Amino acid sequence: MSSEENGQNFDFTVDKTNLYREEAITDIKVASIRKMIPVNPDGSDDESRTAMFYGHTQLLSPEGPIPLQAPLPANNLEEALDAFPAAMEKALSEVVEHYKKMREEQARNEKETSRIIRP
Repeated sequence: MSSEENGQNFDFTVDKTNLYREEAITDIKVASIRKMIPVNPDGSDDESRTAMFYGHTQLLSPEGPIPLQAPLPANNLEEALDAFPAAMEKALSEVVEHYKKMREEQARNEKETSRIIRP
């Protein structure tokens, strides 16, 4: 069954003007940084665009690993390394806030459900 027959339309067209090569840098302890290097369709570096950096790490919790990721405001690897701690702290606070909202919503739903009177 094709995606169109299934009522879904997927566009698998590659944006040849937005290509990146990925380099991974890690301290094998906490930090994992991806450097996204802009490239041309022939694979050569695209000097007209700047590289981007993304930080990744994970925390262990009783429910399992919690992945954290965030863009790093940096122009080079040293700046990315310096930006990593603050970016991960911000990502963690966003995850915690999201989790709190989910718990509140779940508690509200359980409270509303418990009001149902059954014969």
